[in-house]
Amino acid sequence: MLRRPAPWGRLVLLGSAVLLLSGCSSAQRADVEAVAKTFADPAGDPQTRCGLLAPTTLESFEESESAPCTEAIGQLPLEAGEVRSVEVWGGDAQVKLTGDTLFLTETHSGWRVTAAACRPEHEAPYDCEVEAG
Repeated sequence: MLRRPAPWGRLVLLGSAVLLLSGCSSAQRADVEAVAKTFADPAGDPQTRCGLLAPTTLESFEESESAPCTEAIGQLPLEAGEVRSVEVWGGDAQVKLTGDTLFLTETHSGWRVTAAACRPEHEAPYDCEVEAG
């Protein structure tokens, strides 16, 4: 015969799950914000910044610029500024800075930038200088 847990027992389990999930979200938000700030820093090391691009975004960027990432990354119109918001949806994230919007994805190597130098469009979501083709 199966016993049903007491109502308070279900509340304890639910509360524990919420705390566990919000803790993960908080850790993810901090990681996402750190990657976005490092990438968007115009004075940052080109090698480091290029290493923060998702592989398909890196390939697409180098192809569109007809140059290695480390040479082209300094020409991006990045205006980092302060972090205005960080949103994480599972394995994807958006970071809005005062001068830019970045999109990131979680990979086996950590969070990587999938789109940068993004400006909101009226009819379309965003127009990005760097993104996977």
